[in-house]
Amino acid sequence: MTLAERLKIALAASDRDQPVLLTGDYRDNDPAMATYPAAVLVAISDARDPMVILTQRPETMRQHAGQIAFPGGKVEPDEDAIVAALREAEEEIALPRDRVQVIGPADRYRTVTGFEVTPVLGVIPPAITLTPSEAEVAEVFEVPLAYLMDDANHVQGSLEWQGRKRQYYEIRWQERRIWGATAAMIVNLSRRLKWTQ
Repeated sequence: MTLAERLKIALAASDRDQPVLLTGDYRDNDPAMATYPAAVLVAISDARDPMVILTQRPETMRQHAGQIAFPGGKVEPDEDAIVAALREAEEEIALPRDRVQVIGPADRYRTVTGFEVTPVLGVIPPAITLTPSEAEVAEVFEVPLAYLMDDANHVQGSLEWQGRKRQYYEIRWQERRIWGATAAMIVNLSRRLKWTQ
């Protein structure tokens, strides 16, 4: 079974049959809080050992400084999640839209800051040249898909934020710390892929 086929099967799981997934961090347990649509591209190279593309934000950014993330951002009023994810990836890391085999949108994740993030899965050719946009991305790097999908690498943590204890996942890769919404979306994908095996 190809990588694209496995990903398609994982996304096709019905609500009744799907694994237990992380849905997000609802501020003050208020699911009615206003949300803002956003999308990220989970770009996976179609190589013998598939790799996932991640970015590190510049330390100078006002929001999410230094954090590791998938390329992505807000969904504009005239866009859907797929169009937004492809546009953002092209703007942030110069990934041409026509080089992405879109698999489809995955499970949305709601951030504590009010974003409803739709991860869009896509398969890209191996060894594609990516160039970070200096304003938005300090570095582009790859992590093996197998490493990210291994639940032994998914470590739960907690912190105090705005007077409440909040739970999160983190994944350490070399000297990097992947955590928060990015790690949660990785955990969800891992659970879906395990369910399809």
